[in-house]
Amino acid sequence: MTGPAESALSEPLDSAVLLELLHAQTEISKLGMDLGAIMTLISERACKLTRANGAVVEMAEGEDMVYRAGAGIGAEQLGMRLKQQGSLSGLCVQAGKILSCEDSELDARVNREACRKVGLRSMLVVPLKHIDTNVGVLKVMGAEAASFNAQDVQVLELMSGLIAAAMFHAARYETDALYQRATHDALTGLPNRALFYDRFRQSLEKARQEAAMLGILNLDMDGLKPINDQFGHRAGDAAIQEAATRMRRVVRRTDTVARIGGDEFAVVLPGITGGRDVERQAERIGEEMQQPFRFDGEGLKLDVSIGMALYPEHGEELTALIDRADAQMYAVKRGKKAQRVS
Repeated sequence: MTGPAESALSEPLDSAVLLELLHAQTEISKLGMDLGAIMTLISERACKLTRANGAVVEMAEGEDMVYRAGAGIGAEQLGMRLKQQGSLSGLCVQAGKILSCEDSELDARVNREACRKVGLRSMLVVPLKHIDTNVGVLKVMGAEAASFNAQDVQVLELMSGLIAAAMFHAARYETDALYQRATHDALTGLPNRALFYDRFRQSLEKARQEAAMLGILNLDMDGLKPINDQFGHRAGDAAIQEAATRMRRVVRRTDTVARIGGDEFAVVLPGITGGRDVERQAERIGEEMQQPFRFDGEGLKLDVSIGMALYPEHGEELTALIDRADAQMYAVKRGKKAQRVS
């Protein structure tokens, strides 16, 4: 099946696309060594520049390809795993060249079940190389057949080059270090959003298989903006780091604490026996967070709003559980604001 990857380029990239690529390079430089954030940024830019319905960075890990960053419909599947064997992404890693799929319903090289789950019908896939090893792919997704053209191929190749450069600077000569850089938050060292979704998916599947319970906490720091405004972002970063340290201190070894946004964290709680276990863990974190904290001689007030969800009581699907915990967290935060006003 011949697609845009096999077509000759007839025209250079237009100025608007080149300007967007320059903007992407500027944003990447601001992110420093945070490879996970860089991969998310490039996914977003690739999605925009190719008018795709979604984009992902998939890392090759063992026999699997794992969604480690995403935008559009790709972001909804963070942490998804599929076998390299029998997928276009796996074939791209093995072949080391750009591949295209015009119609996933007709292409024998693709994992059709995964394509349907994500909601894609066509795609372009570019290998990501670190040193001399293909370590993953950058992929854009179209909901309709034949969504991409030759210019999109060129854009994707340029974007993959930006990721390759970021990988090199983040983990010079150490391919094994890429996993750590790509899956952990640079500021706190905690698992990032992508690894959180990966761990949550795996824990949820295990809970289903064993007819067990699973808890999730969604946490948002209270009062970070006043700290940034009054003492500067260095104090704000210190507060985030201290919050991460305190959470790690009180959770169990089997739990996963992740930083999933600026001042937002989440915890996966496998092996619980009921809702009271989830409540107790939330209480322990809340109490730990309220302990005094000083930075450069200034007393900073730390607190956190926490929402929770329990599988299967509050839902059986990942999205439903996250939405429930998220909604409860915001309800707690609104309640605190109302108390301060009154």
